[in-house]
Amino acid sequence: MHDSLYQIMGKHTAAPLPERKPAWLKVRAPGGPNYLRMQQLMEDLQLHSVCAEAHCPNIGECWEHGTATFMILGDVCTRNCAYCAIAHGRPPVYDVEEPARVAAAIAELGLQHAVITSVDRDDLPDFGAYIFAETIRQIHERLPDCSVEVLVPDFQGREESIRTVLEAAPEIYNHNTETVPRLFKRCRPGGRYERVLEIFRVSKRIAPQIPTKTGLILGMGETIPEVLQTMRELREVEVDILTLGQYLRPSANHHPLDRYYTPSEFSELREAGREMGYRHVESGPLVRSSYHAWEQVQAAGV
Repeated sequence: MHDSLYQIMGKHTAAPLPERKPAWLKVRAPGGPNYLRMQQLMEDLQLHSVCAEAHCPNIGECWEHGTATFMILGDVCTRNCAYCAIAHGRPPVYDVEEPARVAAAIAELGLQHAVITSVDRDDLPDFGAYIFAETIRQIHERLPDCSVEVLVPDFQGREESIRTVLEAAPEIYNHNTETVPRLFKRCRPGGRYERVLEIFRVSKRIAPQIPTKTGLILGMGETIPEVLQTMRELREVEVDILTLGQYLRPSANHHPLDRYYTPSEFSELREAGREMGYRHVESGPLVRSSYHAWEQVQAAGV
């Protein structure tokens, strides 16, 4: 581990937040021709993307390159995480035709790697696992050369649901940890940190050949030692790919932003993750779970 990371290990390092976002967090406003084409395609096929629903800062770049993270099972979440911009409440009945429409959109875009995620659906008996599995199957059937990454909710830790998705053979099984254990109750009141670790233990037991992936968003009040310890514990349950990005508060009603991490700190954490044995670590201020997902797959040798 580099000396600069050691220097901040023993303290919180919080400082007064600047009035404006740092320069490294500034992005172009979306609006290029491919972005507009993607926007129209989503509307035409009545699909949702986490890019739009979660106010991702990279939407312009990713959509301009013809990549998106498709959000299935509606756009209303049964949970109310303190950092998340996605609407919460009582979701509508899910659409059994949605997997076919997602596959059609991916075929239209000619994607080589597709990322599928969803809201939490604690209202469903299987928590949405069947629709995930059917979406994977339909993409593979229509586009055999397209790899599929699923970013799944925790399915309340239910092994049957985890198995249902894994048996559909996604190329990557992703579940985001989001924050350190101390902040779980405050930031992810519907989740449990121990459940996250168990999800990865179970997934490796069921399908050890499928790479696993997780992500943390930083700046919600955690300390560097807590981040490093969480990274170690995730590696101990054989997580293969890790993403680290900056938390950006969606509104004044969401969990407060504690501080901005610098690009050099993200670089230090990337090196620390590599030393821990992750196959790939994507770490930077604008990194999100599916940011440069295709490049992550290549870098990890999936």
